[in-house]
Amino acid sequence: MSTAGFNSQNGTGSGQVYANGPSQNPAALQQLPGVNYGMTHQPTYNPMQAKVPPPPGPGLYPSSYQPGHPLTSYSAPPSQPLLNRSPIAVPPSHTPPLSASPSPGFRLPTAQATHTPPPVSSSGYYPGPQQLQPMAPAWQYNTGPPPPMGTLTSISTPPRGPVTNHVNPGASLRAPPPPSSAAYSSAPPAHPPHSASHPSGPGLPPTSLHAYTQPGSAPPPVNPMASHTYQPGRTSYGPPPTGPPPAMKPTSPPTGPPIANATPPPPKVDASLPQPGPPGRHLGHYPSLPPGYQNTSAPHSSASAMHPTIQAATQPYTQAPQQYQQPPVGPGPAQLSPSLAAMSLQSNTPEALRVLNLLQERNLLPPGPIPAPTPCLPQDLQRLNCNPEVFRSTLTSIPQTQSLLNKAKMPLGLLLHPFKDLSQLPVVTSSTIVRCRSCRTYINPFVSFLDQRRWKCNLCYRVNDVPEEFMYNPVSRSYGEPHKRPEVQNATIEFIAPSEYMLRPPQPAVYLFVLDVSHNAVETGYLNVFCQSLQDNINALPGDSRTKVGFITFDSTIHFYNLQEGLAQPQMLIVSDIEDIFLPTPDSLLVNLNECKELVQDLLKSLPSLFEKTMETQSALGPALQAAFKLLSPTGGRMSVFQTQLPNLGVGALQSREDPNQRASSKDVQHLSPATDFYKKLALDCSGQQVAVDLFLLSARYCDLASLGCISRYSAGSVYYYPSYHHQHNPAQLERFQKDLKRYLTRKIGFEAVMRIRCTKGLSIHTFHGNFFVRSTDLLSLPNVNPDAGFAVQMSIEENLDDMQVVSFQAALLYTSSKGERRIRVHTLCLPVVNSLSDIFAGADVQAITGLLACMAVDRSVTASLSDARDAMTNAAIDSLMSYRQSVLTIQQPGLLAPACLRLFPLYILALLKQKAFRTGTSTRLDDRVFAMCQLKYQPLTYAMLMVHPALYRVDDLNDEGALNVNERTIPQPRVLQLSVEKLSREGAFLMDTGMVMYLWIGRNCNPNFLTQVLGVHSYAAVPDNLYQLPELDTAESQRTRAFISWLREQRPFFPSLHVIRDESQLKASFMQNMIEDRTESALSYYEFLLHIQQQISK
Repeated sequence: MSTAGFNSQNGTGSGQVYANGPSQNPAALQQLPGVNYGMTHQPTYNPMQAKVPPPPGPGLYPSSYQPGHPLTSYSAPPSQPLLNRSPIAVPPSHTPPLSASPSPGFRLPTAQATHTPPPVSSSGYYPGPQQLQPMAPAWQYNTGPPPPMGTLTSISTPPRGPVTNHVNPGASLRAPPPPSSAAYSSAPPAHPPHSASHPSGPGLPPTSLHAYTQPGSAPPPVNPMASHTYQPGRTSYGPPPTGPPPAMKPTSPPTGPPIANATPPPPKVDASLPQPGPPGRHLGHYPSLPPGYQNTSAPHSSASAMHPTIQAATQPYTQAPQQYQQPPVGPGPAQLSPSLAAMSLQSNTPEALRVLNLLQERNLLPPGPIPAPTPCLPQDLQRLNCNPEVFRSTLTSIPQTQSLLNKAKMPLGLLLHPFKDLSQLPVVTSSTIVRCRSCRTYINPFVSFLDQRRWKCNLCYRVNDVPEEFMYNPVSRSYGEPHKRPEVQNATIEFIAPSEYMLRPPQPAVYLFVLDVSHNAVETGYLNVFCQSLQDNINALPGDSRTKVGFITFDSTIHFYNLQEGLAQPQMLIVSDIEDIFLPTPDSLLVNLNECKELVQDLLKSLPSLFEKTMETQSALGPALQAAFKLLSPTGGRMSVFQTQLPNLGVGALQSREDPNQRASSKDVQHLSPATDFYKKLALDCSGQQVAVDLFLLSARYCDLASLGCISRYSAGSVYYYPSYHHQHNPAQLERFQKDLKRYLTRKIGFEAVMRIRCTKGLSIHTFHGNFFVRSTDLLSLPNVNPDAGFAVQMSIEENLDDMQVVSFQAALLYTSSKGERRIRVHTLCLPVVNSLSDIFAGADVQAITGLLACMAVDRSVTASLSDARDAMTNAAIDSLMSYRQSVLTIQQPGLLAPACLRLFPLYILALLKQKAFRTGTSTRLDDRVFAMCQLKYQPLTYAMLMVHPALYRVDDLNDEGALNVNERTIPQPRVLQLSVEKLSREGAFLMDTGMVMYLWIGRNCNPNFLTQVLGVHSYAAVPDNLYQLPELDTAESQRTRAFISWLREQRPFFPSLHVIRDESQLKASFMQNMIEDRTESALSYYEFLLHIQQQISK
């Protein structure tokens, strides 16, 4: 697709490429002949394709759509019915880069009821119905004969090519390994791999639940994908099963020669564990703790010693890398194969592949956060890999082919937090930034040095010369060791860019504040808080001597403020012609902060009183934004908009679209998409002039965030939402607004930024998620970038990776710092390539998968329907566990079996279904739902997961056992509890952390000592109704509790408010809605959901 094509999808329609720094990779902006971005011979794997809905059952899957016609990029006008959906015949030739655009294969629901829905399942990973074929993938389209599933290409090629810069040349004295011992081969070798360098696994059983065979026995029979391709025989989803689990016919034990596999087998399911009781005992209803759902102890895992801390960020790899034997010298990454095979064969079964029966294992939650899985790489490469808090993949082992990825039924994508605040960031100042001459990749720890003068790119494999300047190492002050330079020793690094990275002088820091001053706004009292906060932090605004500020206020007219140096006081200039907005004095509205600081401070002191008597109720937000855009266009900068009501005057005026009677409807939620394209078009204009718009919405009434949010989404801004904000009636929101505003005003900021994501040849990016404008296939325009923004991308495998042992991904963020420096922050991630399903499952990152699925489900909700998105999320859990059972396990046993790495996947999917963004049957305000969707797409994964699956702690018995010592403070570390009422006790006090809000629930018979020592009251009845802060009491219990809550708050950039609640509190319902494992009137319990998944898998 041409650049114009991508721009038109973003809304410009003109194909104009906005200039911001030189095009670092002009070739990348043009489509190569015959290349379709994001689409390969295998249709891109898409978990968000919706299936046929179930009949009305317990309320989890309400839906009413039927197959019909394919979807275009534009929705039908409100007056026209949506098109019907029919099975896809041919995949599209391109994939939309915008997160708002549907992924390939998305289809709209239908509003018609004339067709009878066929029993074909149409909502899974595949674009249409298929027929089962013995050995060929049924999702092949007319692209020639596919390779058989059971004969994946072995990658046991002889070593060739350059040696990596971290491989010890001394290993060349060892004997070369036999060619049969490929690390990731699923085909039987020519002869058994009995050699000194490849001992067999210690004491492995002859057969196991996985496709691994003891040397000397026959390979297992090929177990191709069974009826997982959703034939007409697969019926619609219904209520959960009520009978006993179906019996599974075991496979005969395999015999014959061994199979080389990178993953040794897990042990069999322990027969000593209690088997699940027959669910038929609970016909008609499900008790909160069914018999058979055993209260066994939590499984041992590598996370068991961890505590709820950001250790997951600072020490992300808690699983020690497995022993790595030095490979013989030879060619670069291709030589890793033998050593990786030996490494994994010598180890025991990976913890990630331990088989669990989810219907029996009750306590699956670890006591603390789940660390990211460690890629199966040699220690010296893994030591240099990127921190997963910055750069993370849904699969830490990349499948060799798209068909193998499709068979695994898990999404492939990356989650990034590129501008994260880092305590240690190497910064390099050099006149020469070393990059590949072909693909423009920055030199990184995973390139290969052929010798001191040549290096091989790890993305396109071109051989490049080492510049003379790069021969000198500034750290060791030595010459002749380019492989020891900081650029080759750090996966995250920042360069200070030379002049060729600039098309214009770096812009100054420019801040424009656009403030609603209507009667409604003045009533909320936000204006006093804003003015006071800006006065307090005005010297902490990021910038230098060139920093500029300006102010615009608006109600039914637009008010500008002349702050020119030399004036005795600020001048207000009112423009009442909102139909044709103009700037009254363009040169004196944005002023140098250092030169005019006193005038700015005078204005901030007088603003609240200027409008305290106003009776103006109208809001001309659209014209105010147009004026602000005109003011910022010459320089670029940041526009901060504060709005308290629905805009109702001038361009961009909106009308209320919310029907309060439909808030709890089980039908599809309407009006998730914008009512007008005014805000999106203006955002794209802003992006072209390097202007980002941040929106603060403070309102008790509907404001149509679905429309207003576009102004931030497409300009790389942020959205802050404070429902029911009032400076007196809602002190918790007031405190949150104050804390958020301080962080917002003082945090680091990057201007006129672009981010490009590159990947190894054979991989392609096809969909982005986050707030940005897509300028080309792999380039995001970010007028502002802030340290609290996250991004996600979906990927596909265009070409087979069978001649590669590792692949790499690189994100490069080019930005202007607030001090006027042009900088480039580069992150590089390296992951192994595998060719067996068990290896893919072993490397699954369940949190990253959940985060990416949430982004995809938001898009699905907007482009199709909420019920489509809900069905597709449920199917994601069904499909992955079905693939595991059918293609990885060889001995079938009853129950819902899952590998340990995916043990929380059904729980997280159920949590998403009950999350504010996707839930049904519960009264949810439309703006609240839309904001939750914005958060899922914009928040970095660490913070988004708390919003999906909150953390519950018991805090009335905190002690110092296992406590952390942080800055001479003792931080208690209580265990994370399951989100079920059965974990609550009337004798205790429990803290629930949902990310944005914390609830401290006090039991009716709570320990009197806790009431007096922590809350400062003598009885349960004396606990105040609106308590949002803990009193600072001089007791050990109070200090422990406050230290723990403060420490939790410090782990995130936004400020969660605290609500102390009792059984009688209005907020108790909100607290209980987060009990994900319990049944509600409209949603299944966790146990019921597991039974439902098992029922679908067993069909």
